[in-house]
Amino acid sequence: MTDHPSTYKAVDTNPHGIEWEDHAMLHLKGEADGLFNGMKTIGRGTLAEMVARVSRMPEGERERYVIEKAGDHELGTAEIMALAARDDFPGKMGKSF
Repeated sequence: MTDHPSTYKAVDTNPHGIEWEDHAMLHLKGEADGLFNGMKTIGRGTLAEMVARVSRMPEGERERYVIEKAGDHELGTAEIMALAARDDFPGKMGKSF
């Protein structure tokens, strides 16, 4: 889930773990790519906010959405729900989105 580490001076400058504050966008599945990607966005915010939003949807509705995380990583329902279940997910720490 983390971005690629820096190669500057061959030092790993990347923190390990989930970068909950990374920019993320919520899209309908199949509409997360292309020239007008930004115009088709349903929601924008941090990765934690978008994970919280999808995880709180009714179970049958979740399959319709994907989250596009900074760094061109697209998260499907299984990965979103796995993140929501993590002990370090900010939504579990009393933070409301």
